[in-house]
Amino acid sequence: MNAKKSGPLSGLKVVELAGLAPAPFACTVLADLGAEVVRVERVGGEDVLAMPRDPLLRGRRTIGVNTKTPEGVEIVLRLVERADVFVEGFRPGVTERMGLGPEQVHARNPRVVYGRITGWGQDGPLARTAGHDINYIGLSGALHPIGRRGERPVPPVNFLADFGGGGMYLAMGVLAALFERQTSGKGQVVDASMVDGSALLTTHLFGLRASGLWDGERGENLLDGGAPFYDTYETADGRYVAVGAIEEKFFAALVEVLELDPETVPPRLDRTQWPRLRELLAEAIGKHTRDELVARAEGTDACLTPVLSPWEAPHHPHNVARGTFVDIDGVTQPAPGPKFDRTPPDVPQPPHERGSDTVEVLRELGYDGDGIRSLRDAGAIV
Repeated sequence: MNAKKSGPLSGLKVVELAGLAPAPFACTVLADLGAEVVRVERVGGEDVLAMPRDPLLRGRRTIGVNTKTPEGVEIVLRLVERADVFVEGFRPGVTERMGLGPEQVHARNPRVVYGRITGWGQDGPLARTAGHDINYIGLSGALHPIGRRGERPVPPVNFLADFGGGGMYLAMGVLAALFERQTSGKGQVVDASMVDGSALLTTHLFGLRASGLWDGERGENLLDGGAPFYDTYETADGRYVAVGAIEEKFFAALVEVLELDPETVPPRLDRTQWPRLRELLAEAIGKHTRDELVARAEGTDACLTPVLSPWEAPHHPHNVARGTFVDIDGVTQPAPGPKFDRTPPDVPQPPHERGSDTVEVLRELGYDGDGIRSLRDAGAIV
């Protein structure tokens, strides 16, 4: 039997219809915090578990179900009867055609929060078209500011739409709907769009622009690398440091760490002097290795830190002290977060082999040996 997990969401039951990137990440967030997630792998569909040790699939059980059969749909609906949350990440109308849309799910369990994540949303002119992270942040305005002056926008991996404005956005919506359910007793549909979510991440830029603090083109502003005191610089060993000395007192600390003569340093907010200031900072930083500079800045408010690769970050003393990363089945990966003082979550279990929990879950749903054999013979399960 599946042991009860620890964490602030312990006891919450989630059914996840297998998909890619944002939906699994939302369920990872919930599972990390203690929710019991059952992932329904669709038999005969795309093998979305191409990476058997994928951290996005940690901490849940997995069953193999053919949702193209009535028996397979019935299995999922039986799971729904015991669930608090149902999560899917398909184009609009797909789960309705499966027989697993909001109407069918709520007919079985009106308390279920039905979380759905798409690129464009459930409606609108683009709702049924294909796209990926780069397309969604292109439309939301989140991609345009990222890049160097006079150059094309640079895709920030797929962090903004798939994960920050997608999976995390959906998880937040699900938790909000669960809170509301305490009053109404009813579930509802959470329509999370990666365009909407990544647009929300740009909220601060609109305030900066309204205040006259973001009036340049790409790469010419305060937080996009335009300001020389908020940028990355190459060090003598070909590595990089990040400088974020925005405020005057932090900038003064940076000048001291770099052993610059304050009398020769241009005023930091004089944009006409930014090219000269950038030259001074680049020259001073370029004389030292990354780790030498980091040691110099340690214990100061110079806001100078190393630019670590994802593979270096787990070994930094601060991340080690905080337990920011964990090792699960030989794979180093980010730990669950945030941290809770009374209800800390367990270290997540590694991903299960696709469909490996099918029989266990079916028995919990009340299927006996003969029933399970019949489902297998009908091609409804793996």
